[in-house]
Amino acid sequence: MQDTLKEGFALLARGKVNEASACCKRLLGAKPDLVEAHFLVGLIALEMKQTWTAVRAFGSVTKLRPDHGAAWANLARLFMSAGQPGRADFALVEAVKHCDDNPVVLDLIGTVHGQLGDQEEASAWIGKAVQKDPEHVPFLVNLATNHMFLGKLDEAEVLLRQVLKLHPDNANAHWILSNLRKAETRDHVDVLKNLVQKENLHPQALAFVSYGLGKELEDLEEWDEAFDAFARGASARRTTLEFDEDAEIEMFDALEATYTTEWLSEQPAGFDTESPIFIVGQPRTGTTLVERIITSHSQVHSAGELQQFAWSLRRLTDYQGQKRFSAKLVEEGAIVDGANLGKAYMVTTEKLRGDTARFVDKLPSNFLYIPLILKALPNAKIIHLQRNPMDACFSSFKQLFADAYPHSYDQAEMARHHARYVHLMAIWRERFPGRFFDISYEDTARDLEPNARALINYLELPWEDACLEFYKQNAAVTTASAVQVRQPAHTRSIGRWRRYETQLAVMRATLEQQHVTVDVD
Repeated sequence: MQDTLKEGFALLARGKVNEASACCKRLLGAKPDLVEAHFLVGLIALEMKQTWTAVRAFGSVTKLRPDHGAAWANLARLFMSAGQPGRADFALVEAVKHCDDNPVVLDLIGTVHGQLGDQEEASAWIGKAVQKDPEHVPFLVNLATNHMFLGKLDEAEVLLRQVLKLHPDNANAHWILSNLRKAETRDHVDVLKNLVQKENLHPQALAFVSYGLGKELEDLEEWDEAFDAFARGASARRTTLEFDEDAEIEMFDALEATYTTEWLSEQPAGFDTESPIFIVGQPRTGTTLVERIITSHSQVHSAGELQQFAWSLRRLTDYQGQKRFSAKLVEEGAIVDGANLGKAYMVTTEKLRGDTARFVDKLPSNFLYIPLILKALPNAKIIHLQRNPMDACFSSFKQLFADAYPHSYDQAEMARHHARYVHLMAIWRERFPGRFFDISYEDTARDLEPNARALINYLELPWEDACLEFYKQNAAVTTASAVQVRQPAHTRSIGRWRRYETQLAVMRATLEQQHVTVDVD
């Protein structure tokens, strides 16, 4: 039986998922309570992106052996990704209790802290994993990513160079390295081009390498080749994701039907606090730029992209759905007590809010929840970023995200999602006039000071000149803009889509079919 177990783990390590699954079936058929067989099932499910199969498998492990730190750590990460923070919190506590200095568990605990937005804590845990196993490539890559988020670009590069000495073809390391600095030579470009041409490259690896190549070619202003690389990366990434567009349409319809002016006027008073500042919109539209401007103020702390509002909503509705967003959650959210929702949000963000009077929650997708924010936290401030639709859509299309924004890897899907967002924001603006502040990315990048002053004035804070030097901040940035926002404001990205106007014909046509104006910068 032990030989079969070893064989199963070895097969999984070689990527032979079906054969590894067959080993598990034999093992569990002979001994249903074999702990490591259940654990192997969980690892196989992770490889196959079967979240809830993995949850059940690791759950079985913890029932059979409650001190199995690795199973608890995997559960914590899975629950975080699935938007079930209550269960994640419990699993994380158990993982810490039973980690036994296992480097895999240490790394997983660090990853969960990173998902919670605490990059300093994440750095400590992942650093411990690296100390235990200093040549384990995944640990080194995770620590390099963490250093990038913390603005430690030199340290990140050192780790990535170490990774590439150990594993020259590591696609993730190449991608991160491409994003650390602006490419000045073709040295790394040539390496990436050779990697792209390798046969049987896994779609995820192809996406990493292609997006890295596209970014560096764009740095070098080799526009046509850059777009080819982005398109290849997007196509590869799209094959690894599920995007249920019909479910998204149903959710947007439910939002429009449920959250009316009358609905909000009938709600009792929410939780009384002026602390939160929400920055919402679409990704890659300047949300991080605006966050950095605001959090350069001495009275405002950057809490990052927090999932806590949606998590609090899920907790209070006892939502068990497997989708992060759904029409069912929208409808159930309408009857949640606003004061309880606001209080739950403030309690769950307590460790992340810093010591200042105000804090910023910069999760773009909170645009969906504007009516619920108004209900739960009526004194919160909400800032909505607007950007030219083609620049916004293309900027997402050429960005490799983690698990978010599955619509962004196909031009037509990206454009249709953006049109739904534009339509919904117009509805919120009509129904809740004056309750959120619209600001243009283009205007802010072109003329920083008056727009920064308008932001600070909206927040009812005294002006501070530090808000114009936002790029000097040392705080962690965990978004795709982690490197860019450490530079002064610039206009290089405005109208960038026009470099690719021919290649983006489908995106533009789809937006126009959806009655979205694209020729306004």
